[in-house]
Amino acid sequence: MPQKESWQAYPLRFAPILKRTIWGGRRLAEKLDKPLGPETDYAESWEIVDHGEDQSVAINGPLAGQTLKEILANDAKTILGNATSPPQFPLLLKYLDCNRVLSVQVHPDDNYGARMSPPDLGKTEAWYVVESEPDSLIYAGLKEGVCREDLADAIDQGTTESLLNAFHPNAGDVVFIPAGTVHALGAGLLVAEIQQSSNTTFRLFDWNRVGSDGSTRPLHLHESLEVADFDSGPVHATKAHENHADWQELVSCEKFVLSALNQGRQSIAGDGKFHILTVPKGQATLQHGQDQHMLEQGQTILLPASLGESSVTLEPETTVLEMHHPD
Repeated sequence: MPQKESWQAYPLRFAPILKRTIWGGRRLAEKLDKPLGPETDYAESWEIVDHGEDQSVAINGPLAGQTLKEILANDAKTILGNATSPPQFPLLLKYLDCNRVLSVQVHPDDNYGARMSPPDLGKTEAWYVVESEPDSLIYAGLKEGVCREDLADAIDQGTTESLLNAFHPNAGDVVFIPAGTVHALGAGLLVAEIQQSSNTTFRLFDWNRVGSDGSTRPLHLHESLEVADFDSGPVHATKAHENHADWQELVSCEKFVLSALNQGRQSIAGDGKFHILTVPKGQATLQHGQDQHMLEQGQTILLPASLGESSVTLEPETTVLEMHHPD
């Protein structure tokens, strides 16, 4: 293990973990330059993750070849600062390419997740829309007045869609999905997602689809109805102002803070917190001391909590997303 002084102020890059499903495509390569294989069903690129067997592996600096879990085991304080949350990194960042509408899902909160077997964190998340086709939809929250009995009946009758709040998103929109929010990503969307480091998902509706063998995918109806939020109602998108030359806070909750920068040069880090930076559009340069790190479209970097004050400079037509723990 390298001595602490040799890496404590070194931004970390990780190899993306690529996931394939029936709803994936090729846009992770075409739009974000991900190193896909020859198949045509790549759905997710996990940029930073420390969850069970899913482990980001560092690809630069003195820690190259080590997993995020291993790095934290050696010196969690250097990476996390005061946001120490053993035994794992608290956030997970991914890109998703939705070639078809995803199943309607709902995630539990931490209390429910802790009672599961095996236990897991709950899942609160937020989406940044990188690309949207003209007929793409996001389903976020239930319509006003929908109760548990209404949803149970609709699921039983195969009409769940009629109770969902749906809207067409545009590139740059941000949608906050707290635990308990019924939701689905529609076809034709490319999104960046920041979430708790959890893989707990309950599927409550799959659009009445059947597989080639004539069977449907399993649903988690009891769990879904147990954790669904019937009080919050519809969820709406927010958006950063493109002409604003400073960090804009888009989501702030007890699990993470998500901000965006759309132009110019701004400071980052030096506050004792870790920061995740990703570039869904354009190109940027991270400067810390005499060192520079180029961030191309689709690339992500983790700034340890020990990193001193740095800066990020954007090329024209660029967006940088920044995420950190609120503590």
